Amino acid sequence: MAKVLMKGNEAVAEAAVRGGCRFFAGYPITPQSEIPEYLSGRLPEVGGVFVQGESEVASINMVYGAASSGVRAMTGSSGLGISLKAEGMSYLAGSHLPAVIVSVTRGGPGLGSIQPAQQDYLQVTKALGHGGFKYIVEAPHTVQEAVDLVYDAFELAERDRNPVFVVYDGCLGSVMEEVELPPMKELPERPDWAVGNFTDAPRARRMVSSIPGEVMLEKQNIASEKMYQRWAEEDARWEEFVVDDAEYVCFAYGMSARVCKYAINELRKEGIKLGLIRPITLYPFPKKALDNLDYNRVKAIIDVEMAIPCQMEDDIALQVMGRAPILKYAHSGGVTLKNEETTAAIRALIGGLNK
Repeated sequence: MAKVLMKGNEAVAEAAVRGGCRFFAGYPITPQSEIPEYLSGRLPEVGGVFVQGESEVASINMVYGAASSGVRAMTGSSGLGISLKAEGMSYLAGSHLPAVIVSVTRGGPGLGSIQPAQQDYLQVTKALGHGGFKYIVEAPHTVQEAVDLVYDAFELAERDRNPVFVVYDGCLGSVMEEVELPPMKELPERPDWAVGNFTDAPRARRMVSSIPGEVMLEKQNIASEKMYQRWAEEDARWEEFVVDDAEYVCFAYGMSARVCKYAINELRKEGIKLGLIRPITLYPFPKKALDNLDYNRVKAIIDVEMAIPCQMEDDIALQVMGRAPILKYAHSGGVTLKNEETTAAIRALIGGLNK
């Protein structure tokens, strides 16, 4: 299949259409605005519906309605917009509805900066909204990987009847790369649980609700807990980049991981045995990746993020459990990592450790 040159956000939007998305509701916000812009023209071409909601709150509730009818539905936003969607996201989880949510991250907190950042790790992994629910959270580091993850996200969401998050920063949303676009999927039949009457024959009334009563709610929460445990065993994904002999291991996701790969290639020329663990799923967190390291050989873990304070640090520390020191290098607020500066910073961190 021929490759095409596409901007990250537009490639993600096209991947969603090819993955079966037929409804999108959203609100313009930098740096994700190319997603709704693209879908406003593309969805009508395949019989889908695009709605620019009057707000982020309205948009997530429109997704709730579309998902209730069994349509593959999606929304997108950035940090402060995701905050506004939090209540609706909790409703989606509480009603066991599949949907895909894309967060193209920028600097924060507050209005922050429209420039790329990774300051929403805690938001997408720990603070999705009230009620203690979880989503699978995927974090691509190339446009091709973003296409592949979004294309399959609808299947994951329907498998679990639970929304799926895809998160990447504004760099990946804006960069243009060659991608191989997947084929159009055949749309599945409307699921049995969906509301609405889709045949001429009468059928039992169906209801989608997140207020089932306390006894049933507890049963549902117990079932959800088992689902989260299954995710940890079966759905955690990560990449290992020259880790087999590594004495120092970077831990980074998204565009930060790309910068780390550059640093690793440069520092290995100097004899520094540096490797990378790159989470593909931020949730479930890839605990086994850290457990599998040989801590008789690994002298340090280096957390590299576009976030200050580093937001993955606690998750890394809980898994490393003191078996190696955790070093940090970060930029924040839309100040992006740069290849040469990051290489020099990692070299200095390792040098300081060995003094």
